Amino acid sequence: MESKNIIITGTSRGIGFELVHLFANLGHNVLALSRNEQPVSNLNFDNIFSFAFDLSKTEDYLKVEKYIREEWKQVDILINNAGTLLNKPFIETSIQDFEQVYQTNVFGMAQMTKTVLPFMKKQGHVLTISSMGGVQGSVKFPGLSAYSSSKGAVITLTELLAEEYKETGPQFNVMALGAVQTEMLAEAFPGYQAHTTAIEMAKYIADFSINGNKYYNGKLLQVSNSTP
Repeated sequence: MESKNIIITGTSRGIGFELVHLFANLGHNVLALSRNEQPVSNLNFDNIFSFAFDLSKTEDYLKVEKYIREEWKQVDILINNAGTLLNKPFIETSIQDFEQVYQTNVFGMAQMTKTVLPFMKKQGHVLTISSMGGVQGSVKFPGLSAYSSSKGAVITLTELLAEEYKETGPQFNVMALGAVQTEMLAEAFPGYQAHTTAIEMAKYIADFSINGNKYYNGKLLQVSNSTP
C-alpha cells in the first residue's frame, strides 16, 4: 500500500489515539494533534509527528500549515476526530458552554479543514467524526443540547463542502458514531458500558478513511449497534 500523509485531531486518548497506532503500523505518516501531545509523542514511531494543538488558537493552525508546507507538501487524509461532550440540563447550559462546545466540535472542524484543503488533491478524503445524537430523527437524550446540536451542524457542513468541492475534490464524508467505550463516554455517562471498544471503531474508521471516498462523497454513515 502506498504511504499516505494523514492528519488526525483529538489523538491523546480514545479513538484518535488508536487511529494513530493503526496508521503508523501500516506505514503511513501521521500528524497527531491534540492539546496533550504526550501520549502520542511517547510512542517512538519514526512516522508519527505531533505537537500540542488547540482548536481555538489561530496560531496553532499556522503551525499545522507550516509543517505541511515544509515537511509533507500534501495531505491525503484529514480525520476531524477532536470533540468535547457536555452533559448538562439545557436550562443550566450557558451561552459560554455552547460556545465552548461549538468552538471544538464545529468551528475547529471548519478551520482545520480550511487549513488543510489547499494541500489536498482531488482524490483526498476529509472524514469528520460526528455522533448519532446529531442525526435528525435519531433517539435524543436530555442534557446533550449543546453536544448533539453541534454534531448535527458538522453533518450538514460536510454535505455542503462535498457539494462545493465536487468538481475539484477532495471528498467529504461524516460518520455518526453510536456509543463507544471511551474516556469521554465514561465522563458523560458514568457506569454506562458500550458494546463497541475504541480500537474496534478505530479499525473501521481507518479502513473507511483510506477506501471509502472511492464510493462515497457527501454522505452520512450511521455507525451504531446500540442507543445511545
